[in-house]
Amino acid sequence: MAQDTIRLEKAANLLRLAQALAASAEGLTLDEIASQFSVNRRTAERMRNAVQDLFPGFETVDEGRFKRFRIRGGLGAFFIAPSVSELAELETACKGLQQAGHQPRAALLRALQTKITAALRDSTRLKMATDMEALCRAEAIARHVGPHAITDEATLQVLREALIAMKRVRFSYPRQDRPEGYVRTVVPYGLLFGANAYLVGREAGRPDAVLWRLDRMRALKMTAQAGGPPENFNLDAYAARSFGTYQEPPARVVLRFAPEATEAARMVFHPTQDIRSLEDGRLEVTFVAGGQLEMVRHLFGWGASVEIVEPPELRDRMIAELKAALAAHERPPRTRSKGTRGKT
Repeated sequence: MAQDTIRLEKAANLLRLAQALAASAEGLTLDEIASQFSVNRRTAERMRNAVQDLFPGFETVDEGRFKRFRIRGGLGAFFIAPSVSELAELETACKGLQQAGHQPRAALLRALQTKITAALRDSTRLKMATDMEALCRAEAIARHVGPHAITDEATLQVLREALIAMKRVRFSYPRQDRPEGYVRTVVPYGLLFGANAYLVGREAGRPDAVLWRLDRMRALKMTAQAGGPPENFNLDAYAARSFGTYQEPPARVVLRFAPEATEAARMVFHPTQDIRSLEDGRLEVTFVAGGQLEMVRHLFGWGASVEIVEPPELRDRMIAELKAALAAHERPPRTRSKGTRGKT
């Protein structure tokens, strides 16, 4: 308890010193800090260094034989100025969106990043630049495996405007029997972002919302017709019904992981999941969701370390996919015919 009290007193002294440096136009010297807080010069130096690290507006004023220290602009900058870690996280998010093909969303974050940086004082910006550069060099985004569609900036902008204005949208959307597409009028509910970007929306005259891929929309326009989601619609709850983005009736899923699959305990397979350890050392993960095809594709990566217990149709689907993959690889590879060599 005594040590806790000492720590609290030190923290309180640092806050009082910050207030004093912010309130003084000319600043305080080390001797004045030592006198005001009844400490020796070495302790005053440590207090000054701690405040300098914490408060972005800290300045040193050189007055010949001695130096004065102050916090320019008051303490407001301390509460609103971003940290190096926060700016680095924003940079990482920008890179992640770019690599996933969501260029317009990355551009919006870049614009926000520029505004935040421009709002910093020159001294603060220069002080943070070196740390930012080092931290960004030390962090990277793992490349997204598999194909993904590129989000079109104009499409995203129109849909966002329609969502804000609560207006219906009209676009041409292809089908297998008609590649040029059918014209659809859709009430927009929200946007879902994953490997691909989707509009959640209900087609006029139909009862339920479905997913529309943004990269497949053509001639998109916002109409003058009013249209928005029902008052009780929750986009997060809608997204949580599925393992990925594909929507289907949810089912109870039970997975069991072998003892050596220790990383499964640290994974979030679904927001509704429940995890428990079994007596034989295996880990059981239970959740409720649809999107069985996406589940199967994900569970492929776990190999023999995972067993699908429920539902039976998910287990059967995994078996069918495994058999199809095995059959395809048991066939001898096709050789290229002589007549096609060198042609593109």
